[in-house]
Amino acid sequence: MTQERYQREGQPGGEARSEPARPLPSLRVVDAVALVVGIVVGAGIFRTPSLVAQNAAGPATVLLLWGLGGLVSLIGAMCYAELASTWPHAGGDYHYLRRALGSSLAFLFAWARLTVIPTGSIALLGFIFGDYASQLLPLGEHSSALYAALSVVVLTGLNVAGIQLGKWTQNLLTVAVVAGLGLVIFAGFFAVPSAAPAPAAAVSSGAAPHAAWGMAMVFVLLTYGGWNEAAYISSELRGGRRSIVSALLWSMVAVTALYLLANAAYLRGLGMAGVARSDAVAAELMQRVAGPWGARLISALICAAVLTSANATVLMGSRTHYAMGRDFPLFSPLGRWSARASAPVNALLVQGAISLTLVGVGFITRRGFETMVDYTAPVFWFFFLLVGVSLLVLRRREPHVARPFRVPLYPLVPLLFCASCAYLLYSSLAYTGAGALVGVAVLATGLVPLALMRRRAGHPRSNPLPGGRKSWGFGRPRSV
Repeated sequence: MTQERYQREGQPGGEARSEPARPLPSLRVVDAVALVVGIVVGAGIFRTPSLVAQNAAGPATVLLLWGLGGLVSLIGAMCYAELASTWPHAGGDYHYLRRALGSSLAFLFAWARLTVIPTGSIALLGFIFGDYASQLLPLGEHSSALYAALSVVVLTGLNVAGIQLGKWTQNLLTVAVVAGLGLVIFAGFFAVPSAAPAPAAAVSSGAAPHAAWGMAMVFVLLTYGGWNEAAYISSELRGGRRSIVSALLWSMVAVTALYLLANAAYLRGLGMAGVARSDAVAAELMQRVAGPWGARLISALICAAVLTSANATVLMGSRTHYAMGRDFPLFSPLGRWSARASAPVNALLVQGAISLTLVGVGFITRRGFETMVDYTAPVFWFFFLLVGVSLLVLRRREPHVARPFRVPLYPLVPLLFCASCAYLLYSSLAYTGAGALVGVAVLATGLVPLALMRRRAGHPRSNPLPGGRKSWGFGRPRSV
């Protein structure tokens, strides 16, 4: 969304100052598929397969889990397509939650964006970068955590200085990660030595079967993450409903096929036990195929891909916090824009400090990547569940609103999405470590500023929600 359109529509949580601009149908299905694949396929596929293998009973179970992840993602993408095409808005999930469930839950989502979800993702990506950078240049016993901290500091500093990666750089590095994944798939199927270890009959984490499946699906769907952002292009496709469905279907089919092929290549090249033991599964596979130079090549490609994802998360996350500062007077320092840096410097610094703290938490637990998954997953799935509920609520409350795309087989598909989110929420609470409780506790701290703002419910600046409900005195959004 351009800055001009953002100004016309208003900030997340606020009413538009004029009639919202409508996206023009300028994208072909092939364009949309390329965008979705570029968003979804990231660094996770080079790290999470080992964690999935640790919680699976065998190679067939591993592949089944990855296939189920693609199906769940497709169901969710259809739900988001209806919301995004019906209510195009800069606030995204925040706007749907506020419209359907009120400002209190919407504020908690904004609080989660500040303290848990993007910040945890930045730390999580930092640990993936650390695992693969350590293959190139080890920094000692705590190499992964040191690289993770360094990535947070450097990327935050670059954005504070006003230096941003250009669009062409992002696209180039996306090509690099897909090319690296293609290289891994080719190596696993066609170049692996004949002496590769046979897949083990089973590798178990020691957990009960249902617990292992739940934990494995947390990691699988983490790797499929990103399609919810891609759903915003649903109203910009040519051809109406059929194009939207085709774009979502073919993009998720392409991603699922890539993930299934990559995991099959890992299993064929390293065996079930080898995949489960590895912290850098792609590098180890290339080590078997081409020796040290192969491992270094793939590690370098993955490091570039991770930094691309991390930089995008730093940039976009800071803009979300900036919008929060503009929308909620209590957080107004976050809503200050630096003309010198052309960036929300305060938001970047606060985000960087929280991310760096989370890297420290991961270092203390000595399970950096896993701890960050534990920390973010329950909060992420809680709000994903509420977005699914919002679709059901808005269908009932606003039945006559024109919907360019309607979820097929309603209400079965949204109910399946909500059930999947509820199961993943339960799994991320029941089968993860202490990091999950920390994430929930941090979310709960948002009740304190929420209580302060609810006291202003009668303040003249409080703005009503659709249907006359009050916004608990959060205040009207200010102009950008």
